[in-house]
Amino acid sequence: MDSYVVIGNPIAHSKSPEIHVQFARQTGQSMSYERLLAPLQGFKAVVKVFIANGGKGANVTVPFKLEAHALADRLTERARLAGAVNTLKFEGGLILGDNTDGAGLVADIVQNAGVPLAGKRVLLLGAGGAARGALLPLLEQQPAALIIANRNHARAQELAAQFARFGKLEAVEYADLSGTFDVIINATSASLEGDMPPLPASVFSGSTLAYDMMYGKQPTVFMEFARRHGAVARDGLGMLVEQAAEAFFLWRGVRPETADVFAALRK
Repeated sequence: MDSYVVIGNPIAHSKSPEIHVQFARQTGQSMSYERLLAPLQGFKAVVKVFIANGGKGANVTVPFKLEAHALADRLTERARLAGAVNTLKFEGGLILGDNTDGAGLVADIVQNAGVPLAGKRVLLLGAGGAARGALLPLLEQQPAALIIANRNHARAQELAAQFARFGKLEAVEYADLSGTFDVIINATSASLEGDMPPLPASVFSGSTLAYDMMYGKQPTVFMEFARRHGAVARDGLGMLVEQAAEAFFLWRGVRPETADVFAALRK
């Protein structure tokens, strides 16, 4: 039985084993998937031991995504641009690093929420790792405009310049946001602190999808604010399932169905 893990610290909260066990059962794949706690200073050693014991692949969560990026012998383009890796594949003595977060985000918005991104006005909040991982898959959808808003304007400008060759995008300060957007994606960590970016309410309309990459039992402050101003709000649980499906496809060459897995997790 092929062995896979999710590596992080902490890791007990991870839903990845529940997701991948259901994927394996659904697709008839012979594989195990477990949580693996790595010491904060011992990520590389843990990965090497896992490979030596026959491990085939791993998901990587906080705080090791940058270390996973550095450890990989080869990177997909989306992982290289993201500057972080959340999926490792071990094959032929080499380590392939990928980042499936952005693909998972796009799949959840376009397929599950049924909101197209092509030709739309999209606002991305934040300029950190989560935003960086989302940019290439978002631009590949060819939105009419992709705006990056961040408290640190220089950082947003730097990110926009780095990805400018992939599509039309612009960096603005929150205070300079104008007009409504079709899709607004919160890629900041504000929801973890029960906070939200300083957004003007005017960016929302009745047809706006307000998407928070975070998820939990209760709606985030960002989601509640968006709903109060007429938008449809969605959390990141679907993104979690879809990025896992993308990793599963990388490892096994089979793309699992996600609807039932998402429904089970939502319960």
